[in-house]
Amino acid sequence: MFLERTKRFLLGEPLSNQSMSGEKIPRWKALAVLSSDALSSVAYATEEIIIPLVAFSVLALAWSVPVSLGIVALLLIVSTSYRQTIQAYPNGGGAYVVAKENLGLQSGLIAGAALLIGYILTVSVSVSAGVSAITSAFPTLLPYRVGIGLVLILLLTIMNLRGIRESASIFALPTYFFLFMMLSMIAYGLLKVLFGWEVDSAPAPTQPIFHESYAAVPLFLILRAFSSGCAALTGIEAISNGVPAFKDPPEKNAKSTLTTMAVLLCILFFGITALIQSYEILPRADEAAISQLARAVFGEGILYYLLQASTALILILAANTSYNGFPWLAAILAKDRHLPRQLAILGDKLVYSNSIIWLSIVAGLLLILFNGDTHGLIPLYALGVFLGFTLSQLGMLRHHLRHKNQGWIKGFSINLLGAATTFVVMIVVGMTKFSQGAWIVIVLIPLVVLVLKRIHQHYLDVGKELTLLGQAAPDHLDPVKHTVIVPISGVHRGVIEALRYAVSISDDVRACYVEIDPKSTERMETVWEQWGRDIPFVVLKSPFRSIIRPLLDYIDDLGQTTPNELVTVVIPEFVTAKWYHRFLHNQTALIIRAALLFKKNRVVTSVRYHLKST
Repeated sequence: MFLERTKRFLLGEPLSNQSMSGEKIPRWKALAVLSSDALSSVAYATEEIIIPLVAFSVLALAWSVPVSLGIVALLLIVSTSYRQTIQAYPNGGGAYVVAKENLGLQSGLIAGAALLIGYILTVSVSVSAGVSAITSAFPTLLPYRVGIGLVLILLLTIMNLRGIRESASIFALPTYFFLFMMLSMIAYGLLKVLFGWEVDSAPAPTQPIFHESYAAVPLFLILRAFSSGCAALTGIEAISNGVPAFKDPPEKNAKSTLTTMAVLLCILFFGITALIQSYEILPRADEAAISQLARAVFGEGILYYLLQASTALILILAANTSYNGFPWLAAILAKDRHLPRQLAILGDKLVYSNSIIWLSIVAGLLLILFNGDTHGLIPLYALGVFLGFTLSQLGMLRHHLRHKNQGWIKGFSINLLGAATTFVVMIVVGMTKFSQGAWIVIVLIPLVVLVLKRIHQHYLDVGKELTLLGQAAPDHLDPVKHTVIVPISGVHRGVIEALRYAVSISDDVRACYVEIDPKSTERMETVWEQWGRDIPFVVLKSPFRSIIRPLLDYIDDLGQTTPNELVTVVIPEFVTAKWYHRFLHNQTALIIRAALLFKKNRVVTSVRYHLKST
């Protein structure tokens, strides 16, 4: 089939269950796959700090370094805390599993909802930020940023559907290229500052709103800058969620990768912030701050464009963190019957294909809704991220108290500090970002929790109705008596095959013909005498030329006369040799199936006759 060949071309050959161990990834690949979200945040986190500061006064830009130091300290606390989570819960699931097992199901669902929302927003934010890097270098592309973003999401979807090992190999090079370019820019930029080398001057600052010393900056403004910069912490939990993806020993490799990521993130984030302050970079609507810094350090040469290319790539590929974390979490929730079971089914390439597709659809819709604006999306997911952090740390506190494993006091102290700091940050983010969109997350998380509960209740109800527990097993299975309806619009080979099947399963078979034109009915009756005279021929009048309605009414009437019997509708279908020829024929069978889907004691089946013509 055409669709099957296309699928194999895009995704490759399917993998057997025995190939699962080969899909595990080493630390150097895991750093690229699971840390790209956190590492890429340095491209926009500093800009999120300086936007509220500069809005007050250009002199307030001096506060960006102290604020970044606070974020670095928070980053080290959170990453150290998550090392404890990896050790205690090596099967993944992150905050959902930790909170559920230690704080109860309600807390687990809240953490799970926050993580699901965070993963979706990460895709939208990362892609929109990547497109921003592209449009900063090529401003003429700015009107097309949403379309570019959607194409990039499609490409990410295809790459992730090819399997984690293949996607990790593809994503490794851009991640390390980004690290090399950023570290080179920081090193060269600091040398210029230290030795007083000439730099490309930044645009002249606009007139400040106030001229007071930066020491007089209001506390609320500092807190707002701090909460904005906490975007640098997004993605830290991804490694603890994806421990099963690591090669053996997974816990050791995951903790080592987390430490490496935290160190690199601190160096990049603080280095970029210090340079932006030193070079007096100010936020602009048409160019990202990281792009302005690169111009100041490297000039307009090839190095600038290489850095912009690496930034665009890492920001786009940062969404891949969600493509690894979201499916794992969705699969765990689905196995716990809080999400559709289809999300727990591995696809051809040993990845959760259904979750990957749904993640892309929702993230794409968000990108369209916010017109690809990074600054409009960031406030939405910082609050959910820190809610997940806090619940995870509180769960770990309870875990240490319950199990008291060796060294538990040290672990308890680390997680206590983590819980206290992330809780405070969550409150600060909620207060400072509420009017900017954080209220949406505050409303959305309870709604998602409600949906998760309703899904779970549905599965429980279905299980109660389908269970055989307490039922006596019968000595034998009694046959089902049913009437078979064969809707026809003419007599051809496909109809004859359907009639042959119908008489093989029931003694009560009726062919139903909907009359639109009486003369056509007369011709049909003549043909029927030749080909189907042993089967009753029922003519259904249709004065309003509807084909489906008279048939459905007849089936309903028949069901009322024999309420305890099944009514089976056997639909004759012919299958064209070419898939695109299907669009040239009626889809009556599909409409009948849809109309009878929720009718009790109705069975719909098709007998297909395959055409050989081209």
